[in-house]
Amino acid sequence: MGLHYLPQIDRGGSPLRRFVIDRVLSPGMSVSISGAEARHMVRVLRLRPGDRVVLMDAGGARFQGAIQSMAPRGVRVYVEVPLPGPPPSPVEIILCQAVLKSRPMDFVVQKASELGVNRIIPFFSARTVVRLDEKRHDARLHHWKEITRSSAKQADRRAPAAIDPVRRFDDLMKRLRKEAGMKIILWEEEDTLDLKRVFRETKEKPGFRTVIGVVGPEGGFASDEIHLAGEAGFVPVSLGHRILRAETAAITLTALVQYEWGDLGRTGLVSPLDSPR
Repeated sequence: MGLHYLPQIDRGGSPLRRFVIDRVLSPGMSVSISGAEARHMVRVLRLRPGDRVVLMDAGGARFQGAIQSMAPRGVRVYVEVPLPGPPPSPVEIILCQAVLKSRPMDFVVQKASELGVNRIIPFFSARTVVRLDEKRHDARLHHWKEITRSSAKQADRRAPAAIDPVRRFDDLMKRLRKEAGMKIILWEEEDTLDLKRVFRETKEKPGFRTVIGVVGPEGGFASDEIHLAGEAGFVPVSLGHRILRAETAAITLTALVQYEWGDLGRTGLVSPLDSPR
């Protein structure tokens, strides 16, 4: 039986709290956690000096840390030793999502991040309702990145999903033209190829490691956009006869890809302490 990752626990048997640090860490250094995260640690989690936590750094590594001092303005943590992290998914997922209204878009970013999407690329298409000026764009991008950080902690990911700046659909297709992998664009008017058939034809060992999925706005894609996507190597695919909301379609696609080719599900868990030496 192979060795599988198990979440770190404290002496009382509870999982250690995880915190994302925007820098590369190494044992022996001290780092400061500030802002809303520090206030949450002090006022909600009620952690204390000496408590152990898990620090997830910018390079995807993780370390055990010991809290040195605490205040609502900032928490100081000493980096102790490296910790094993969860294994990477066998498939890299890039989700290209047309910008939606605030709540549905936040939902997509959160749930796609929890499900293990590696990269989210928001875009504007012909039927996108939401438009962002430069100030709103920067604010939304920062907001989405904060969501991916929280989702990485919640789902015990190696690192938060990357969020690209918002692009125009035509620019997105130009940039993805040379990307290798399975390229799927969801289109409600596709009547010959569905996702089940794609899974069936690739069987158990797909000849790719990356899946790039494109999900449009509530109004769907225009036919000329589907043509443009086809020139970039994307295959129009249906999710069946149901007409799903854009956010539902994005999460459904992500979950099905992870189930079929990724790491949605795990078996044979053993503790590192129980592994053969």
